[in-house]
Amino acid sequence: MSTATTPDPVAHLYTEHHRWLLGWLRHKLGCQHQAADLAQDTFLRILGQRQERLADLREPRAYLTTVARGLMIDLFRRRELERAYLESLAHEPEASAPSPEQRQLALAVLMEVDRLLDGLSAKARRAWLYSRLDGLSHGEIALLLGVSVPRVRQYLAGVARQCYELRYGCGG
Repeated sequence: MSTATTPDPVAHLYTEHHRWLLGWLRHKLGCQHQAADLAQDTFLRILGQRQERLADLREPRAYLTTVARGLMIDLFRRRELERAYLESLAHEPEASAPSPEQRQLALAVLMEVDRLLDGLSAKARRAWLYSRLDGLSHGEIALLLGVSVPRVRQYLAGVARQCYELRYGCGG
């Protein structure tokens, strides 16, 4: 009876390419610590993938680059959201400034909304932003987007459904 086992594809990927990925991220980010964090996050994300899919990778570095680039974009978006939020807080009177806990909660909500909006079509996203941020009517939004009022309603209903699913953790 043979005791040989099939090597773990993630372990193999890590052993063969971690140093390269770390160097690539360090070059892109200009920071050893952030590069190490993102390399770790990349392999954590890969751990959630189907193992048989990983075993058949023909271009492992291209795959690692794709995963790491997505995580890097998420990092940059989080930073930009945080910067914009903190900048908006700087214009508020100090007496109404939220506590550190409230700020963290607000940032978490902003990141969830950003992720939700990122998953929408461009017109649905614009319709929602026009409605919520600019307070435009359905007719005004329809004119701006070049669509019908019922289409605007469909966009907004779809966004509302996704928000509900995000809030209550149920699938449609």
